[in-house]
Amino acid sequence: MMTDNKVLIVDDELDICYLLSGMLKQRNFQTGFVNSISAATAALRENAPSLLFLDNHLPDGFGLEFIPYVKQNYPEIKIIMITAHDGAVERKKAYEGGVDLFIAKPLTRKMINDAIDKLFMQNPVVS
Repeated sequence: MMTDNKVLIVDDELDICYLLSGMLKQRNFQTGFVNSISAATAALRENAPSLLFLDNHLPDGFGLEFIPYVKQNYPEIKIIMITAHDGAVERKKAYEGGVDLFIAKPLTRKMINDAIDKLFMQNPVVS
């Protein structure tokens, strides 16, 4: 189980932030979102979450390049990469960098719930 219920969403698409936030709030998570790597860095310093949803293409850089920073400075944070750019190279680089899961957009409620269950539930419900 998660040690706390804080989640940070890092995506430059506001509709994705609102969509994820709504889904997560239904599962009693406290959510926040930012739209850039620089804002994510500040948010992590201020109040590190247990879970980070991270887009790859952000206005000030690539999420793939941000993963090692997060894992080095906040090793307890689980990272789920969410991106529309779902190629073998991106997946490989994400997992090598330390991402816990990789989900291709478009996102569905089932995809998000399954990812959270896989990372945090000791006995996930199989659907």
